[in-house]
Amino acid sequence: MPPAAAYRVPVVGLKVKDYNSWRTGYDGRKKSRLSAGITNARVFRCAEDPNDLVILQDVADVAKAGAWLGSDDMKAAMQKNGVVGSPTIRFAAQQ
Repeated sequence: MPPAAAYRVPVVGLKVKDYNSWRTGYDGRKKSRLSAGITNARVFRCAEDPNDLVILQDVADVAKAGAWLGSDDMKAAMQKNGVVGSPTIRFAAQQ
């Protein structure tokens, strides 16, 4: 297993009520993501359910990104933007 410092890609899985509404809110938080050291966002939609999403992003500092992803501000933004339930967040390393 690689050292913790190698885990630089948060893999976020979530469901949203409406993709277009969610995307508007997501795109509006780009500066906030950048301030947390999160870059290179890639959003994927499930073919069977376009409101079922996976987001891959690169991070400069895993601890800082983790704190940002778990913050009360992020939780409020997810609720406002129509995220259904709790997202799954895992950090992965490229092999």
